[in-house]
Order: sequence, then structure tokens, then C-alpha cells
Amino acid sequence: MESIIVTIIQAMLAPAVMISACGLLLLGTNNKYALIVNRIRLLDEEKRKLKIAGKTEPLTEDQLHRLWNVELQIEKISFRIKLVQNAVFSYTLGVIFFIAASLIIGIQYFIPTSFITGLSGLAFLVGMLSVMVGVLFAAREVRKGYEIIQLEITEIE
Repeated sequence: MESIIVTIIQAMLAPAVMISACGLLLLGTNNKYALIVNRIRLLDEEKRKLKIAGKTEPLTEDQLHRLWNVELQIEKISFRIKLVQNAVFSYTLGVIFFIAASLIIGIQYFIPTSFITGLSGLAFLVGMLSVMVGVLFAAREVRKGYEIIQLEITEIE
């Protein structure tokens, strides 16, 4: 009986490794989410200051160009934050399916049927698919981040 319990626990821990991996991905992605939100707030503050300055006296050519650049960056960063949100959602969904796979593996030792065995494999595969989708969203977000930095660099030149 004791060796069966050890076997059950070992089998249930396989998806737990993926849960830990998703936890690390979520930690990094949530940090990125917070940084992007902060960047939007800073750009919005700059935009408000420029618009207030424009009410008292006409903005210079440089100020108008900067206002346009800030508004463009806010638009692009808003899209970028949606990508990060989708990545977080996908990773979280992956965690849910890995937990489900782990629980189903435990259940299959008490109710051994091919249906439950197939269900645990399916849950694990859907979890992996969710993580892959999250990684694709994260990769797209990195690419968008590069485009936004290019806007800022061209502003400086």
C-alpha cells in the first residue's frame, strides 16, 4: 500500500513541475505588466502637461511633435498591455489544467478507467498548449516593445 501511495504522489508531481514553471512565467509577466502600466501613466502625465501648456500659449513645433509621439506611444503601449494580459491569462489557464491533470492522475489510481487516464493526458496537453499560446503572446509583446522604443529613439534624434 505504501509503495502505491509513493507512486501516486510521484505521478501527481509531474504536472507540478509545469505549475512551478508557469509560476515563474507569471511572476515575470506580472512584473512586466506593472512596468507597462507605470509607463502608460508617465506618458499620460506628460500628455496632460503638454495639453495644459497648449491652453495658455500655442505649443512649439517640438512640443506638438512630442505630443503626437506621446499619443502614438500610448496607443501602441495600450495594445502591448493587452498582449501581456493575454499571456498572463494563458499561463494561468495552463496552471489550472496542470492542477486538473495532477488531480485526475490521483483519481485514476482509485478509479482506474481508460477514460480517466485519457482525461489526465488531455488536461496536461491543453495545459502545455496554453503555455505555448502564452509564450507566443509574450514574444509578440516583446516585438511591440521594440517598436515603441524605436519611436522614442527617433524622437531623440
